[in-house]
Amino acid sequence: MEKFLASHALVTEIPVAWGEMDALQHVNNVVYFRYFETARIDFFNRLYPLDAMYESGIGPVISENQARYKRPVTFPDSLLVSVGIGDIHNDRFTMHYQVFSKAQQAITTTGSSVAVMFNFKTGKKAELPAALLEILRQHQDNIPL
Repeated sequence: MEKFLASHALVTEIPVAWGEMDALQHVNNVVYFRYFETARIDFFNRLYPLDAMYESGIGPVISENQARYKRPVTFPDSLLVSVGIGDIHNDRFTMHYQVFSKAQQAITTTGSSVAVMFNFKTGKKAELPAALLEILRQHQDNIPL
């Protein structure tokens, strides 16, 4: 676990809830997208608060999600979800995730989300604000493997 934490700058801890397990007695596959969302919101709240973006009328929307399941997770457990940034364009970027199980001491899941900047006033894509672009570039090399 120390190695995982040392190699990932942005990590969110998420406890596994009993109700997240399915009939096969492991965390249901769709729950991981909530874990990714929680880590993504934590990333923004730490570095570039979403409320400031939304006040301007421009913010990220998810256009694509992907997950790769390596090991099943069961209750009780606590997960560490890392976030890294890649593939930055003027109107979009990709967030990469790794899910580390404290109980298993292993990476159980990887995934990614493509976030597109959206102007909620015009209903059209928008360019990344300069301040956000700088933050994303600072974390671009921190892509979970």
